[in-house]
Amino acid sequence: MSKFFNNKLFRCLSILLVFNSNIPLVRSSSALAAWSLNSNGVLELRTKSDTKLEAYFQKGGEVFGDRFWIDFPGELKNPRIIEGNGPIKEIRLGKPIKGKTRLVVEFIENNDLRPLKWSLVGLDQNRWRIKLFSSPRNSFKKIGEGNVKQSPLKLTSNQKQINTIKRNYDFLNLPDIKRNNFYVVIDPGHGGPDPGAIGIGGLRETDVVLEVSKLVKKLLTEKGVKVRLTRNKELDLDLPPRVSIANRTDADIFVSIHANASRGRRRDINGLETFYYSGWRGRLLAKKIQKQILKVSPGSPDRGVRQGRFFVIKNTRMPAVLVEIGFLTGRLDARRLEKSIHRKRIAYAITRGILEYFSKAG
Repeated sequence: MSKFFNNKLFRCLSILLVFNSNIPLVRSSSALAAWSLNSNGVLELRTKSDTKLEAYFQKGGEVFGDRFWIDFPGELKNPRIIEGNGPIKEIRLGKPIKGKTRLVVEFIENNDLRPLKWSLVGLDQNRWRIKLFSSPRNSFKKIGEGNVKQSPLKLTSNQKQINTIKRNYDFLNLPDIKRNNFYVVIDPGHGGPDPGAIGIGGLRETDVVLEVSKLVKKLLTEKGVKVRLTRNKELDLDLPPRVSIANRTDADIFVSIHANASRGRRRDINGLETFYYSGWRGRLLAKKIQKQILKVSPGSPDRGVRQGRFFVIKNTRMPAVLVEIGFLTGRLDARRLEKSIHRKRIAYAITRGILEYFSKAG
């Protein structure tokens, strides 16, 4: 069956999200560890790490009702059917093909589903959520199996140290480039009396982007790239000096790292975007970085690669981009950016994008 829709017989909505983590969870044959369909119409899932989810919707016909399902890697040991209530006819868990587990939610007729507005969102390293419908209070009884909020297994301090090393360096498999051949200027936005965006819980842009920038410098340096930060601490630095630093060093590229905020501090607005000013090299650099940061931020909208006229990328003499790594005011992005592990993932993604650019254009 096709994953997309606009067919007279049915419409099928597909969402494909990938999320990777090296923190081990409880082992089982199926990647689906727990699930819960709550009375507010929200389906929550807990999966193992390194899980790829494929979600679909199919319009019902004469034989069956509207159906939503998600496929997970790994085989389910005990296929079963669970009786539904309210708008749910039944929930089925089975093995559609070898090596797969399928969770199917079948709805009763005459429902008011709006699948084109559905969005499967990654909440954390192993938890997912999608709102399927809205229902009046006490009209629907919760259905589920297992604890969807269970945390990953706690590790010993030695295991944590090993995993941290792997997470930051060994497992990344960053591409190799010619050593001592490239010069990069990384610009952590704002600083000092200018904290930039202030997000949920007082999360400050200056703190987030400085940590990410330092990690990018460390990763690039280990790959033989010479790196200069426009600032490495909290200090007041205007825009012209940032440009001057880049132009004086005759860097190969300039990357300014920022975090976003929405007007009215709307928590439903999330997403990542990368800007360039002009030229195919600037656009290529922006595309490489945007592709990578999206990979480590499943569920966060892709706001695209676009041309921008920001001072720091307009006035630098080398290919330059400005990366917005998420909305500090967004419920999903802020929850991630407040965590050190996600900042490391973002730093890795930006580093990989830069190295891939040098491999292609260097």
